[in-house]
Amino acid sequence: MDYILHNSIDHPVITNTQKSWQVPDTLIIIFMVGVLATLLTYLIPAGSFSQQTVSFIADGVEKTRTVIDPASFTYAIDASGDKIYNTVGLFSAGGGIGLMNFMFEGLVSGSKWGSAVGVIMFMLVIGGAFGVVMRTGAIDAGILALIHKTKGSDFLFIPVLFILFSLGGAVFGMGEEAIAFAIIIAPLMLRLGYDGITTVMVTYVATQVGFASSWMNPFSVAIAQGIAGIPVLSGMELRLPMWVGFTLIGIIFTMRYAAKIKRSPELSYSFKTDQFLRQKTADVQQSQWHIGYTLVIATVAITTGWVVWGVVAHAWYIPEIASQFFTMGFVAGIIGVIFKLNNMTLNDIATSFKEGAGVMLAPALLVGCAKGVLLILGDGSADEPSVLNSILNSAGGAISGIPDIAAVWIMYLFQSIFNFFVTSGSGQAALTMPLLAPLGDIAGISRQVTVLAFQLGDGFTNIVVPTSASLMGTLGVCRIDWGDWIRFSWRFMLLLFITSSVIVICAHLAGFN
Repeated sequence: MDYILHNSIDHPVITNTQKSWQVPDTLIIIFMVGVLATLLTYLIPAGSFSQQTVSFIADGVEKTRTVIDPASFTYAIDASGDKIYNTVGLFSAGGGIGLMNFMFEGLVSGSKWGSAVGVIMFMLVIGGAFGVVMRTGAIDAGILALIHKTKGSDFLFIPVLFILFSLGGAVFGMGEEAIAFAIIIAPLMLRLGYDGITTVMVTYVATQVGFASSWMNPFSVAIAQGIAGIPVLSGMELRLPMWVGFTLIGIIFTMRYAAKIKRSPELSYSFKTDQFLRQKTADVQQSQWHIGYTLVIATVAITTGWVVWGVVAHAWYIPEIASQFFTMGFVAGIIGVIFKLNNMTLNDIATSFKEGAGVMLAPALLVGCAKGVLLILGDGSADEPSVLNSILNSAGGAISGIPDIAAVWIMYLFQSIFNFFVTSGSGQAALTMPLLAPLGDIAGISRQVTVLAFQLGDGFTNIVVPTSASLMGTLGVCRIDWGDWIRFSWRFMLLLFITSSVIVICAHLAGFN
């Protein structure tokens, strides 16, 4: 509480102003997580596993994967036989990790194939490409035309979009791609009277609902089943209805929230941050349709189909997808110049690309910081002594000594928590399944149920963990702070958590195998 003094001749008089508490900015939250991770390095000794190669059949082809040997865990010890703590200080020279340089190290870590630098560049490129597309005005004009033609049935947008994105997550592990689509769908949702939260729900959240409950996800279920030594893509009789059920839960939850926001926009958790985009969409007026608009939208549609085909048929990932979207932006810009859409010039292509990439700068920084937190804890390398490996081994030991029903639930809970540190589905499978599958055998839990606990725990917490690059990118596109997102999403997460807990326990009791 602040007291300010003023009087009529400019001498202070007492007034009272109350400062309201604000949720810390996401960057502050990530830094606090980094401090916590640093403290853990002083409390938990570092350990490591040996690695081994396992073979499994997927799509009729024998594949191999390097995984941990669950019986090989050892703590790192020094010459005196004492356990080693990989303590992290404030700074570290020579490319090492320290609390005050974890952002930089996180930003430059990895390769073009993944986190962090690959994801960051991917975000900047697609942000720039869609900046060019949006500059042509074709998307705004298309949205206005679509709303006009579907008046009276616009409520169908939410279930249709949710199903499509959930299917994408289930079939080919869609995640990062949601960032690009959110750029287009955000103004559509606002035009329909909804908000940025609704955009995140029908895009990124829908992909993770599909990812978690999939019957065929190649980056989650297929790898986990192969490592666990059970037939790949088996258990469809449970997983397919499970995907339908969770998708319906997501649709109903989203539609109820969206209907409330349409009635009372001020109740939106992103009401303030939506104002920028809301103003931009309000400034766009219905204009006469132009053949140039048709060509730009056709370019976006063809690119989208081309990318989906490439991901499914040729396993395209970040470099290929980014290249296709860059080409889309280039072609759309040329069309805009030729047809003088919004009086577009060649320089406007460059300007709009830079502006679009600039929108992605804040979430890109968050991606780098999140990766830096993982580097503090050991970066998930099984054969290098780290805090993460010690946590994994301790969790495995705890699970092996409790009754089967409790053990299966603890498996699910552990996978949900561990996903904060290793958000990659395939990476988490390689680290946890070799340890938990044999422990499940000892506890009387089938390996199919162990995989089920893994996929539900791995997938759903992607919706909230700030270490997920895809989540932070999508929130960044919609200008939603992570703290506001948590204020909204905790109810949905609680619903998913309770439902998932019931499913894994019931699957175990029913003898799912």
